[in-house]
Amino acid sequence: MTTIRVLLAEDQTMFRGAMATLLGMEPDIEVVGDVGRGDEVVGACEAFRPDLALLDIEMPGIDGLEAARRLSKAVPGTKVIIVTTFGRTGYLHAALAAGASGFLLKDAPVTELADAIRRVAAGQRVIDPALAVQALSEGSSPLTPRETEILAASRGHGTIAELARELYLSPGTVRNHLSAAIQKLGARTRAEAVEIAEEKGWLV
Repeated sequence: MTTIRVLLAEDQTMFRGAMATLLGMEPDIEVVGDVGRGDEVVGACEAFRPDLALLDIEMPGIDGLEAARRLSKAVPGTKVIIVTTFGRTGYLHAALAAGASGFLLKDAPVTELADAIRRVAAGQRVIDPALAVQALSEGSSPLTPRETEILAASRGHGTIAELARELYLSPGTVRNHLSAAIQKLGARTRAEAVEIAEEKGWLV
């Protein structure tokens, strides 16, 4: 029996410990290391050389999506499964674009997670079924990269002028892109457009 070497990246210590214990009970899975920060993932994978890394999305340092991007370049032999509480289609699209081979929700039974680890290690792609259906029905984000950038940046700024200064754009350009984003998302205000885009995971 081939043993699958797994690294866990999860900032909630209790959840990480429970996951390590449960996965360690599987006869063909060995948890070789764990970290609590996204910016520790690459270094840990370089040290432990796991077959697969389980990454949370929200972690200190860098998030799991950025960790997956860096890991695919630094240690391409390590496959990635994102395990998160956030069942958003935007996160799913971003995870697959970052090189992840799996995307599961944290409320999945450990038997399902173990099965996903085996399938991904064997070269398959595993996605939470309900989220996959939702992603197909919703499609990808209608926003252009610039509209996404400006809408995401607008979360921390009260005025168009402040936003324009930070992005080194003219106020008119910022206003036009925000207006287009609001219209595409069917929102009435900038705040509502941000809320819609965040809910779908399009501002990652």
